[in-house]
Amino acid sequence: MDLIFFDLDGTLLNDASVISPFTKETLGLLKDKNIAYTVATGRTMLSARAILKGHDFDLPQIYTNGVTIWDPLNSALTLENLLTNNEIATVIDAALSQGITPFVHAIDTSNHFIYHATPRHTVEENLISKHYAGTEAKLFPLDALPTDSQVTNISMIGSAADITDIWRKVDNHPNLVTYSGPAIEGESFRWMDVHHCLASKGAAVTTLKAQLGASNIICFGDGDNDLSMFELADESYAPENARDIVKQSATSVIGHNHKDGIAYFLRERFSL
Repeated sequence: MDLIFFDLDGTLLNDASVISPFTKETLGLLKDKNIAYTVATGRTMLSARAILKGHDFDLPQIYTNGVTIWDPLNSALTLENLLTNNEIATVIDAALSQGITPFVHAIDTSNHFIYHATPRHTVEENLISKHYAGTEAKLFPLDALPTDSQVTNISMIGSAADITDIWRKVDNHPNLVTYSGPAIEGESFRWMDVHHCLASKGAAVTTLKAQLGASNIICFGDGDNDLSMFELADESYAPENARDIVKQSATSVIGHNHKDGIAYFLRERFSL
């Protein structure tokens, strides 16, 4: 059994951060041939849900770089390697000391909660008013965070200099891992996401491989957080726009994500 895992941003999604009509049609052709596929993304369920709606992703899905596995058919949620209160405090303190608002993401079986301090910058205010406010997330002040919350990750956005300084403080923690990149809000901004170091796409892929009885794992990705699943995949493919280290780790480099690179590759690979 082939089992395909797609990263989203920079991989399956195009330059508008959506699944293009051509890629959607290709996914339908995969489904018609009973070729199994799902997602393995750094996004939370909250931010990916609207993107995946209507695209027939029926198998268990990997979110937050492996912290969360969601089975849509059985409405089953699996959480691994959540952040402890001490780890949460470390990240919050590092962000606030730099004048950046941390967004603490917590989840239960039916709700996504985001706890945050008062935003200090326009880019943070816009994130709340233009993104989070339009989702199903329940927003609360940071001081309302319960000590027993199931915290999956902590995200933030700010100037490149501020985010880099926070990264230096947090990345040395033995139990934490950070991912960061340019923000869509402009070149002067960066985003950063922090979660437990034991959580990874690779670990979650291993879990689903056993659960679904797959024999051949095929992975697509473009970033550092995809390397853990590339290491265990039978086949791994990086789009032209991927980081060099990811291309070097891949079985092969395929077309750019802005040009439906994955869809064209799949049609050839599986004779769709």
